[in-house]
Amino acid sequence: MALSKIDVANMLTGATPVANGGTALTSGFKNGITNATQWRLTTSFSGDGDHIDSNWEQVDTTGQGILGSAMSESSGTFTFPSTGIWYVEFYASYNFNGDARFQEAYINIASTKVAQQYAFATNNGESGANYSNASASTTVDVTNTGTQTVQFGTTHSQSGSNTNGESDKNRTFATFIRLGDT
Repeated sequence: MALSKIDVANMLTGATPVANGGTALTSGFKNGITNATQWRLTTSFSGDGDHIDSNWEQVDTTGQGILGSAMSESSGTFTFPSTGIWYVEFYASYNFNGDARFQEAYINIASTKVAQQYAFATNNGESGANYSNASASTTVDVTNTGTQTVQFGTTHSQSGSNTNGESDKNRTFATFIRLGDT
C-alpha cells in the first residue's frame, strides 16, 4: 500500500509548525519564557494584610533558582524588570483556632484588585489549629514597568486567623513568570 503525501502548507493558515519542537511563529510569544522568580513571606502575621508590605524575600533555598532578571520589591510593592506578558500567582497559607468562615488571597495591579480567591473553612467542632490555603493568579500585559506594579493581600473573617510565612519554605509566596513579548 502506497502512502500519500500530505500538503500541510496549503491546508493551514498562518505559520506552519516546525518539526522537532521548533517554532515558526511570526508574532505573539516569539521570545518565550525569559524570566521566572519566586518570593516568599518569611514570617507569619495575624489578622488582615490589606497590603503585605514587609517580610518578603526572594526564594533562596538550595535547589530553587531564578531565570533572567528578578522582580524588585520595596515595602511589599513588586516592580517588573521588563515589559511583556507576565503570569503572576499568589499562594497564601493560613491557620486559625475557632470557626473561621473564610480567608481571601488577592492580587493588586497598580492598586486595583484584579484577582482574588476565597478559602472557606470551618473547624466543625474540632479543637486546636485548623489550616487552609487560597491562591489567585492572573496574566498582566506590562507596558509600563514604572506604573504597573504588584501588591498582595489577605483578609480573614476571624481576627485570630494567621497568614503563614517561613524563611526556608514556600508557605505564602508569589510566582512571577514572563511568558513573552507584549
